[in-house]
Amino acid sequence: MEIIILPTPGDVARTAADVIEQQVRRGPCVLGLATGSTPLVTYKELTDRYRVGSLSFRHAQAFLLDEYVGLPAAHPQSYHSTIRDDFTDSVDFGAGSVHGLNGMAEDLEGEAAQYEALIAASGGVDIQILGIGTDGHVGFNEPMSSLGSRTRIKTLTRQTLEDNARFFGTPEDVPHHVLTQGLGTIREARHLLLLAMGGAKAEAVAAAVEGPVAALCPASVLQLHPHVSVLIDEAAASRLAHREYYTDTFGRKPAWQGL
Repeated sequence: MEIIILPTPGDVARTAADVIEQQVRRGPCVLGLATGSTPLVTYKELTDRYRVGSLSFRHAQAFLLDEYVGLPAAHPQSYHSTIRDDFTDSVDFGAGSVHGLNGMAEDLEGEAAQYEALIAASGGVDIQILGIGTDGHVGFNEPMSSLGSRTRIKTLTRQTLEDNARFFGTPEDVPHHVLTQGLGTIREARHLLLLAMGGAKAEAVAAAVEGPVAALCPASVLQLHPHVSVLIDEAAASRLAHREYYTDTFGRKPAWQGL
């Protein structure tokens, strides 16, 4: 796990976009896309690069992390709609190359199993973009989720309902159930790119990076992955005990090594 502390949210977004661009330029690839406010500036940066003609996604596929149960794909707050509005409709992904879970499926367990199979058939995810919740969740793997979990239905905690109420109006309006890739599924991606900005995420970042690996902080399981880049701004790094070490080692990293 490499901890990279950058001055501003814009620096986090540009660095994340650089990593993703390098992967896309290598040829056909599979991206794991997160929704929510954290990756928005990164998606804008990637969109800007596409619009000036320096980047194309026509040979890429994408898989979404999660979806609300009970929201049709056309609902403005579904993650199908959100990712189209925030990113994929603004660049040149091919038809049928952006995949998401069906929150309206009659057989939710079957839908989860089919999604797992589709990811495997694609060759697996090359880069998975992740945010982190204030309670340490990634995807919608809430605290006490199994660290080896697969794609499945989950019930959202009160904290997550309150955090997401800004998109719906009130916590009561937020769907209480979701389909989400599991922590075991996420860990099969070849490169995990965890982004966090702002002081509200500082405690969760510290628990994920420096705390014990424990279901109480689902993001802590990323410590077990062989290739994780944690890109955070100064505010999100404010609770880290060893920030001087992270800054020093990253500053002396060989240029050829990359992220």
